[in-house]
Amino acid sequence: MMPLRKSARTFALVAVILGLTACAGGKKRPDRPVASSPASGQEKGSRGQAHETSRPQSSRYRHERDGEPTLPAPDIASLAEPVPRAEPRSRYGNKTPYTVLGRTYTVLPTAKGYVDRGISSWYGQKFHGYMTSSFEPYDMYQFTAAHKSLPLPSYARVTNLENGKSVVVRVNDRGPFHENRLVDLSYAAAVRIGIWPKGTGLVEVRAIDPEHPEDLPVAERPQPGASGRMYLQIGAYAEPANAERVRREVQQAGIGPVRIETVASGGRSVHRVRVGPVADVAEADALTPRIRSLGLGSPRVTIDDR
Repeated sequence: MMPLRKSARTFALVAVILGLTACAGGKKRPDRPVASSPASGQEKGSRGQAHETSRPQSSRYRHERDGEPTLPAPDIASLAEPVPRAEPRSRYGNKTPYTVLGRTYTVLPTAKGYVDRGISSWYGQKFHGYMTSSFEPYDMYQFTAAHKSLPLPSYARVTNLENGKSVVVRVNDRGPFHENRLVDLSYAAAVRIGIWPKGTGLVEVRAIDPEHPEDLPVAERPQPGASGRMYLQIGAYAEPANAERVRREVQQAGIGPVRIETVASGGRSVHRVRVGPVADVAEADALTPRIRSLGLGSPRVTIDDR
């Protein structure tokens, strides 16, 4: 009987160990600091706890405010841009549709053919080392970006429309969810094309075809100071009367200048109601909530060539 009791105790101990191992294996995000990037010059563990979406924003990150590196940074000019290649979709970050801050977004089925212009922002030290939406640690010294609808991962060329500088980035995160922002660049990417330290800039985002990653798209280099005119597009309407009704409503609210532009799209005329040109990003940010308060939704930033 004694050998049987010993065997039973041994079996129970093994079962407990296996149970603990299974619990540990089910943890999706690390609860320990992520090791530092060799380029960062920081010691292991100096980034704080890894990103955990179950925590409130106020307690997720070690740094309360975002900003540039506080320790010596590598020479951004010497860092290599990512080489585009076809990659399988990330297991995380591609759910569609998804909702953030009460707004719903749809992930594109492919990055092929995507091109858009808008306002770029950047993010840095506050998020350095924490998990991105694709569950890859964010490294502000890599050329990466956050986008609301491009598949994760994908590649794109981002061009500063003011100075013509461009950079190839690997899109591996979701955002930016601040109104009027098209793309959030890593610190390194923002430095490379001159968005930092201004904070924001007008850019073109042109996706790189994952089936032909060797074809790197290059935006036409603008003339100095010819970054384009920025507008807030309230809507596009098939019926001219609907466009005129919205235009009058916006004008009566003291928001302007506001006008209707008629363009051909898909073989029919579309009437776009636009406010602008807008002087800068600050004015766009100030006008957006005023337009939204009229019940017209959030306007879309558009940039036309001068």
